[in-house]
Amino acid sequence: MNKETGLNYIRNNTIIGIKAGHQRPEFMEIWMVVVQNRIFARSWGLAERSWYNAFLKNSTGEIQCGETIYPIKAIIPEDINKLTHEINQAYLTKYNSDHNIPYSQGIIQEKHIAKTMEFIILE
Repeated sequence: MNKETGLNYIRNNTIIGIKAGHQRPEFMEIWMVVVQNRIFARSWGLAERSWYNAFLKNSTGEIQCGETIYPIKAIIPEDINKLTHEINQAYLTKYNSDHNIPYSQGIIQEKHIAKTMEFIILE
């Protein structure tokens, strides 16, 4: 499977598996959005032992799209400020079911915006 297949999976599925580094045995399920054909996620829990902080220490990991696992590199994008509005809108649009609305409203708040990361699928 190629990068475009992974992007389509993320566009069309609400829960995506992520693994920071290669030490963790299991994938954690998080929300991801695609903006300008780029993959973004925000930390919800803000914990010290989070996937976000793990990626800050080691930028390699994997995302799981159905049965397919893609190696990724995690970065803090240089153009994040230009993309914040679009990423916010992507979260609000994608996660708009009744039970998700409080969380999608929450994840566009500043404390979560500050924990935005981009994932690049390595080919």
